[in-house]
Amino acid sequence: MADKTAFEIPEQMRALADKSVDQAKKAFDDFMGATVKAVEKSETSAKTLQSGARDVNRQALAFLEANVAASFDFAQKLVRARSVEELSQIQQDFLKKQVEAAQSQGKDMADTIGKAASEVQQQTKK
Repeated sequence: MADKTAFEIPEQMRALADKSVDQAKKAFDDFMGATVKAVEKSETSAKTLQSGARDVNRQALAFLEANVAASFDFAQKLVRARSVEELSQIQQDFLKKQVEAAQSQGKDMADTIGKAASEVQQQTKK
């Protein structure tokens, strides 16, 4: 049997190693905490962005539906017109209403997009 050679680690080295492990664990814990916060923040921002996109899409569909309905109404009025003057008046009325609708819809859409962007921006500040 071979003699066992006694090998002792000096107490100071043990203390230094122990302290190094504790510091590494703390650094890792801090890193993981920051990572979890970043992931939560991005998930919240993504949900807010999805909600805003959903609002914009719904509004766009509502505008599309209104514009198509106005176009069908316009077409029905055209086929019922009895004179060139009446056709001209129907067309002028339609164009005027559509320009007004486009302006209103553009403003509403800009407001909705601005609101969604603002909400996302607020979420990223938290």
